[in-house]
Order: sequence, then structure tokens, then C-alpha cells
Amino acid sequence: MAPSSAAELPSPREPGAPYRVCLVCLGNICRSPMAETVLRAELAVAGLDGAVVVDSAGTGDWHVGDAMDPGARAALASRGFDGSAHRARQFQPSWLARRDLILAMDARNLADLRRMARSQGDDRIRLFGEVGGLTEVGGDIPDPWGGGADEFGHVLDLLSTAAPVIAGQLARLLEPDGRPAGGSEAGRRGAP
Repeated sequence: MAPSSAAELPSPREPGAPYRVCLVCLGNICRSPMAETVLRAELAVAGLDGAVVVDSAGTGDWHVGDAMDPGARAALASRGFDGSAHRARQFQPSWLARRDLILAMDARNLADLRRMARSQGDDRIRLFGEVGGLTEVGGDIPDPWGGGADEFGHVLDLLSTAAPVIAGQLARLLEPDGRPAGGSEAGRRGAP
């Protein structure tokens, strides 16, 4: 199965403003902050720095305010990324109307987000792995929490495979005429 096309991604809620993507896992200390870090790097490579604003959150509240899991930070550091500034947040229902695309790390988080949305904007809530073309894992990014370096490394491999696909889709969605998406003043503003 081929990755989803850019036409299948939801259009921006606010044309001219940065496209807002939120990555969501359970506690926001492993998968979603790792995905946020990797996707931001891919967006920069694609020239979409500022045109796409990425953040992350968890559906649960257990880790709000906590730093990224040490295993996740170590996996990122082993590939030249820094996760030290991350602090966990809980996804809020009010964010549904303020994000253009919400990417859940697994089917459980997807179901929780869709329950929160009550069928409003379901087309904006998808699986990260599915959008990123990870059909061999069914679109789910496994939770490495409590695992060792191998589990965190595997998750980072999956995220690193999917992120360029997602960045490419966003580039096609936001640059239909071939002009850089981040060229306008609105494209350089960050998300509140």
C-alpha cells in the first residue's frame, strides 16, 4: 500500500497561517516527543521550518510537566537530537479546533482523540504511522516505555522512516505552486 497522498491531508484551517500538527501518545514522554523532534528536523530539511508548527501531547495526565523519558532522550541523543527541553503536556479538547492535523501514535490514542472530537473533525485525526506509510506495523508506533535501548531504537527507526514521508506530503499540500511555504510573514509565526 502506497503512502497517503498530500491531497488526503486536511487543508489548512487558516490559509496563510502556519499549518499546525500535534503528535499524541499516552503520556507525552516517549513516542510523541520523539516524533516531534524527528518531524521538526525533517520539516527543516524540506524547507517548511515556520510553515508547519509541530507540538506534542499525551491523552493521559500522569506525566504532565515531566521531562522526556531517559530512554527516549538517549535514543534521540544517539542520533544527534536533543530532547532535554521537552516537558510533557496533556492534550486538551479545545486544541481540536486549533490544529490542522493530529497524529496519534497508536490505535488506542486515535480512539481516545476521536471520542474527544465526537465525530467533529475526524478527518484531521489520523495515525502517524499510517500517514507516514508504515503499513507493515499497521500504522501503530509501539510504546517503548519501560523497555530498553533496543525498543527505543526501534521506535526511533519507525519515526525516522515515517517523518520524511509526512514532511513530503505537507510540502506538496502547502506548496502546490512550487513556491516555498515559509516565505510569507504568516508562515514564520509560531503557534500560540
